[in-house]
Amino acid sequence: MNYYNSNTIIYLDGRFEKAVESSTDLYGQSLHYGYAAFEGIRSYKTHNGNRIFKAAAHFDRLERSCKLANIPFPWDKDELIKETYKLLTLNKLKDAYIRPLVFCHPNMKLNEPTGVSILICAWDWDAYSGNKLLKLTISDYERPNPKSTPMEAKLSGNYVNSILATTAANIKGYDEALLLDMHGFVAEASGANIFIEKDGKLYTPSTGNILPGITRATVKELCTVLDIECIEKKLTVEDLKTADSAFLCGTATEIAGIASIDDIVYRSLWRESIGYTIQRAYKNLVLEKVNYEVII
Repeated sequence: MNYYNSNTIIYLDGRFEKAVESSTDLYGQSLHYGYAAFEGIRSYKTHNGNRIFKAAAHFDRLERSCKLANIPFPWDKDELIKETYKLLTLNKLKDAYIRPLVFCHPNMKLNEPTGVSILICAWDWDAYSGNKLLKLTISDYERPNPKSTPMEAKLSGNYVNSILATTAANIKGYDEALLLDMHGFVAEASGANIFIEKDGKLYTPSTGNILPGITRATVKELCTVLDIECIEKKLTVEDLKTADSAFLCGTATEIAGIASIDDIVYRSLWRESIGYTIQRAYKNLVLEKVNYEVII
């Protein structure tokens, strides 16, 4: 996939410039150690114009991720949102994926950054997992111990774990990996949170060993509006086996139904599941066809 071309514009430290003309120092801590924080955000073409969904929540989390990792965050978030809208206009993008990245300046020592920069780029990107029902496998890789890295921070280095798990799953013929935590409880997929349906209720793993996604929070909000009981608890592999259906959610993934997890095949029709109801409600919300946020 081509994420940029000769005309693509990026935002870098307060200015707009062509991606092909930009550069970075090869001695940066982010390049060598994965010491960086990022966000994944989506914009949608709506009847009210271009809309960045939950922009404030994403930039708030970017700031929090930096704070948890001792990375400075000297920018005004409202100004960054304005610049992001301008970036979309300059690139003539509407339905787009947006990637802000805070990266560190040259420093080969294992200590706090000597300085930071912010990059914001965007490109056309369909739902990360496509529109099909997904085949998952329980990965041999586990989510990192939260005492080793702040799991609630969206840090670049944390995603080496995701790349390893996804690659191993793809080699085996699966679409995605599902990771357990250090105690054997269900955590999340490589880049998305999981919900399961059982007897008319939704369940999702408790926080602590997962990235508590913004889309995950949105699903919980929709459950409140739609009067669907949603319970956070520690989920076991046995819970997966006895569930009626399941789905993943995330900004890149949006809402994606799960067909199977290893030899667990969900026999409930996706279109009759709570996940499908959430999928439609989420799409209506981001496109502003129904303003659930007024209710929420």
